[in-house]
Amino acid sequence: MKWIGLTGGIASGKSSVSRILRSLDYPVVDADRIVHELYFPGTETYRQILMAFGPEFQKPDGSLDRLKLGQRVFSNPKDLQTLESILHPAVRKKVEQLKNEFTKQGRTVAFYDVPLLFEKNLEKDFDAIVVVTCSEETQMKRLMQRSHLSREDALKRLSAQVPLEKKIQGADFVIENQGSLRELEEEVLKCVSQINKIS
Repeated sequence: MKWIGLTGGIASGKSSVSRILRSLDYPVVDADRIVHELYFPGTETYRQILMAFGPEFQKPDGSLDRLKLGQRVFSNPKDLQTLESILHPAVRKKVEQLKNEFTKQGRTVAFYDVPLLFEKNLEKDFDAIVVVTCSEETQMKRLMQRSHLSREDALKRLSAQVPLEKKIQGADFVIENQGSLRELEEEVLKCVSQINKIS
């Protein structure tokens, strides 16, 4: 099975690309969704996060205050490191399980949507890497809109990532997401047909 890394800048449109891939019946593992599940009350990771950061990060309903946690870790590299040391091993374990399932199902291609692929030096884990890209201004607008962030907070998150130009240099395939959804679908179809030709 070909294991394809799918990445891009924050708010560059990876989720839209993932949706299109799923509609074409390709399995897509979503790193963010796995992390989201690891935050659920009752999980081992949830317990470790509260132990590391304290009860003030727990909402009255028992769930984790992800917004508050995000603000804390994005402004403190040491805290970010702590959070990642809790989450990453758990994510890796889950991804391996899913990969094995796809292989058993006889899938020939599967995608892993992982935002920090280059930041975490995961290039060697994949048979090929697809980078979804758009202009920085488009990225900024989408991020502010999607996450209800100020321009300053959006900039902070953008600057915490490897610049898109650098990601493009490390890509085997690039999907431009600057236009309409129809154009994006065409880009994805083109990319998938090239991936299927990889021996």
